[in-house]
Amino acid sequence: MTDAPLLVVDRLRKTYPLPGRGRLTAAEDVSFTVPRGGSLGIVGESGSGKTTVARMLVGLVRPDSGTVTVDGRPRGPRPPRRRSGRLAHAREIQMVFQDPYVSLDPRLTSAQCLRTALRLHGRDANIAAGLLDRVGLGAREADARPRHLSGGQRQRLAIARALAVDPRILVLDEAVAALDVSIQAQILQLLDEIRRDTGVALVFVSHDLAVVQHITDDVLVMRHGRVVEQGPTHRVLTDPAHPYTRLLLAAVPGQGWDPNTAVEARRTLAATGD
Repeated sequence: MTDAPLLVVDRLRKTYPLPGRGRLTAAEDVSFTVPRGGSLGIVGESGSGKTTVARMLVGLVRPDSGTVTVDGRPRGPRPPRRRSGRLAHAREIQMVFQDPYVSLDPRLTSAQCLRTALRLHGRDANIAAGLLDRVGLGAREADARPRHLSGGQRQRLAIARALAVDPRILVLDEAVAALDVSIQAQILQLLDEIRRDTGVALVFVSHDLAVVQHITDDVLVMRHGRVVEQGPTHRVLTDPAHPYTRLLLAAVPGQGWDPNTAVEARRTLAATGD
């Protein structure tokens, strides 16, 4: 079983009712795998369905159909009722959000936040200092509450809070989108080091292709709730097969960038009727 993928997602589907207009399909027939210690990027424009998929992975959104399996064990659409089952369920997959306040208690200092999570999951609360050090937070930040931390420091704390559970998989939903470019680079380097040191697998949801290029082994491109292209990150981003992927790449500013290239790419996509 060691060669089997850690995460297997098979034909996930999610729709939402639109009053008087039927249903909106947010995700349709989404399938992918992530190996142990691997890193997958999910990219697409706003409304592509990538965040819906991320939330289905951790159980915040219940799929209409399809399955999520971790290490050969299916994850049910709802967390188990028993406390021990809920904790084991949480240890499989943890999520880091774009807004750290979603997962941080504003009343607790950084150290208190980690010690609370560690005790909840039956782990030694004394390793809180080591977790803070791993994400680059020192004694001053340990005694500070979230409102007294910078955006980058809050995101580091959110990552440490997720790691306190000792998860198999981290799902990061636009986790660096609100940060300055220099801080983004630091967080990406931190995540890469954590992956190498702990073997945790990453599912990185982002609209930023440059970010995905630096943190993932494989990438999945979504449009209108469907997967239009997937494969090794380097191949997909240097030799894209789908016109939508080419449009995403053409829209990224860079040296010698011509906005007319993006306009032409969108025209080409529209002409395909895809």
